[in-house]
Amino acid sequence: MAIGNCSNHPPETFFPSDGVGVEIAKKICNGCPSQETCLEYALAHRIDHGVWGGTSERQRRRILKARRQAEVTV
Repeated sequence: MAIGNCSNHPPETFFPSDGVGVEIAKKICNGCPSQETCLEYALAHRIDHGVWGGTSERQRRRILKARRQAEVTV
Protein backbone atom coordinates (compact mmCIF):
# COMPACT_ATOMS: atom_id res chain seq x y z
CA MET A 1 0.00 0.00 0.00
CA ALA A 2 2.91 2.36 0.62
CA ILE A 3 3.69 2.53 -3.10
CA GLY A 4 0.16 1.97 -4.37
CA ASN A 5 -2.15 4.53 -5.92
CA CYS A 6 -4.34 4.08 -2.86
CA SER A 7 -1.76 5.70 -0.60
CA ASN A 8 -2.99 9.09 -1.81
CA HIS A 9 -6.64 8.43 -0.93
CA PRO A 10 -8.55 7.84 2.31
CA PRO A 11 -9.24 4.16 3.06
CA GLU A 12 -13.02 4.67 2.95
CA THR A 13 -12.68 5.33 -0.80
CA PHE A 14 -12.02 1.61 -1.23
CA PHE A 15 -14.97 0.51 0.89
CA PRO A 16 -17.84 2.20 -0.96
CA SER A 17 -21.51 1.66 -0.29
CA ASP A 18 -22.67 1.87 -3.91
CA GLY A 19 -21.74 0.92 -7.45
CA VAL A 20 -20.57 4.43 -8.33
CA GLY A 21 -18.11 4.32 -5.46
CA VAL A 22 -16.83 0.94 -6.62
CA GLU A 23 -16.16 2.32 -10.09
CA ILE A 24 -14.31 5.33 -8.65
CA ALA A 25 -12.11 3.07 -6.53
CA LYS A 26 -11.42 0.74 -9.45
CA LYS A 27 -10.30 3.71 -11.57
CA ILE A 28 -7.80 4.67 -8.89
CA CYS A 29 -6.40 1.13 -9.06
CA ASN A 30 -5.88 1.29 -12.83
CA GLY A 31 -2.19 1.37 -13.60
CA CYS A 32 -1.18 0.93 -9.98
CA PRO A 33 2.23 -0.75 -9.56
CA SER A 34 0.80 -2.82 -6.68
CA GLN A 35 -2.44 -3.87 -8.37
CA GLU A 36 -1.57 -7.53 -8.94
CA THR A 37 0.01 -7.95 -5.51
CA CYS A 38 -2.99 -6.28 -3.89
CA LEU A 39 -5.44 -8.54 -5.71
CA GLU A 40 -3.52 -11.69 -4.83
CA TYR A 41 -3.39 -10.62 -1.18
CA ALA A 42 -7.16 -10.15 -1.12
CA LEU A 43 -7.71 -13.52 -2.79
CA ALA A 44 -5.29 -15.37 -0.52
CA HIS A 45 -6.86 -13.89 2.60
CA ARG A 46 -10.44 -14.22 1.35
CA ILE A 47 -11.14 -10.52 1.91
CA ASP A 48 -14.86 -10.08 1.29
CA HIS A 49 -15.24 -6.31 1.48
CA GLY A 50 -13.98 -3.40 -0.53
CA VAL A 51 -12.10 -2.87 -3.75
CA TRP A 52 -8.73 -4.63 -3.84
CA GLY A 53 -6.43 -4.82 -6.84
CA GLY A 54 -9.03 -3.10 -8.98
CA THR A 55 -11.71 -5.72 -8.33
CA SER A 56 -15.01 -5.70 -6.50
CA GLU A 57 -16.17 -8.36 -4.05
CA ARG A 58 -18.19 -10.04 -6.79
CA GLN A 59 -15.27 -10.09 -9.20
CA ARG A 60 -13.00 -11.68 -6.59
CA ARG A 61 -15.59 -14.38 -5.88
CA ARG A 62 -15.70 -15.15 -9.60
CA ILE A 63 -11.91 -15.32 -9.81
CA LEU A 64 -11.75 -17.72 -6.87
CA LYS A 65 -14.51 -19.88 -8.35
CA ALA A 66 -12.74 -20.02 -11.73
CA ARG A 67 -9.47 -20.98 -10.04
CA ARG A 68 -11.16 -23.75 -8.07
CA GLN A 69 -12.77 -25.10 -11.22
CA ALA A 70 -9.45 -24.97 -13.07
CA GLU A 71 -7.81 -26.99 -10.27
CA VAL A 72 -10.48 -29.67 -10.54
CA THR A 73 -9.99 -30.10 -14.27
CA VAL A 74 -6.20 -30.39 -14.05
